[in-house]
Amino acid sequence: MKLIAERPSFVPQARACDALGVSRAVLYPDPRKQRKQVRKRRRGRRRDLGATEREQLLALMHEPRFCDQAPRQIHATLMSEGLVLASVSTLYRLLRAAGETLERRAQRPPQKHAVPRLTAERPNQVWTWDITRLPTPESGVFLFLYLILDLYSRYVVGWMVSTKENGGLARHLFQETLTAHGVEPKTLTVHQDRGAPMVAETYRDFLDATGVDLSYSRPRVSNDNAYSEAHFKTLKYRPDYPGRFASADDARAWIGEFIRTYHERPHQGLALYSPADVFQGRVDAVHATRQKALDTHHAAHPERYAKPPKAHRPPRKVTINPLDAAPQSAETLLAELASGVAQDGLKEATES
Repeated sequence: MKLIAERPSFVPQARACDALGVSRAVLYPDPRKQRKQVRKRRRGRRRDLGATEREQLLALMHEPRFCDQAPRQIHATLMSEGLVLASVSTLYRLLRAAGETLERRAQRPPQKHAVPRLTAERPNQVWTWDITRLPTPESGVFLFLYLILDLYSRYVVGWMVSTKENGGLARHLFQETLTAHGVEPKTLTVHQDRGAPMVAETYRDFLDATGVDLSYSRPRVSNDNAYSEAHFKTLKYRPDYPGRFASADDARAWIGEFIRTYHERPHQGLALYSPADVFQGRVDAVHATRQKALDTHHAAHPERYAKPPKAHRPPRKVTINPLDAAPQSAETLLAELASGVAQDGLKEATES
């Protein structure tokens, strides 16, 4: 373990292993493995090809007739001609040593995507949206629900049911929603995953021109858009969820009623205030009513309380991937451990 080997000298090996969650046994060589490696090297030396043989094999594989053939095909062709010079794995080893086993096709390099980190401290500061399928009685045929959620209040600011899924419809929905809520340029961030409508040029160009910042989830990381995913689960786990919708009009009628009741329903993530309370600025009035009810009950039954009760308020800010939740790296753990050991030593020296 490189980190443990390079640890500060005053950090004990045992404490470093405990901090990284590894066993000290992995730091010592296994005699059985060492003996096995020695035997393998000895066998390999007996079976190694000579320098002349390796040059001949490489020259053979470089012949024009083999320029587009893999080592397996070369080996098979030579056997059909009554010639066996080496195994397929040996041919691969020779080509690998010569640096000739690289990918010949044009490949896109590995992509690195930044972790989206968003914070909302008021309504209409961050919207998160997604699209979900709604089954129909016909197998393989779906309707598509486009739904935009205000991150701070969980209020549904816009939605649409369609028989298609594309960027043009997403642009149309956002155009109407931005106008309905009077969103000013450079005041809103829209977060989404990387589905086809979300990365369509017609959709992105419209939001860029409107002054809306775009934020994207990482590929195959559903937690980056957890609020929209959780909202769809709330919708589809309703006791009266139809399961299948006969038509787009039926879906619009049911979802419209669901959203109306959802807006006025206490939300656990909002300290049991409703999304409408938070989005429409009714928190202070509702909080005052709740505090008055608690004070009245406390005055009537003081023996039931250890201290005067206080009504909760919704979170001051809502975040996606907050920084304080990021996991610590092994280097950070060792650095913290070294700092702690140094402080312990200083304390012991002071006390003595």
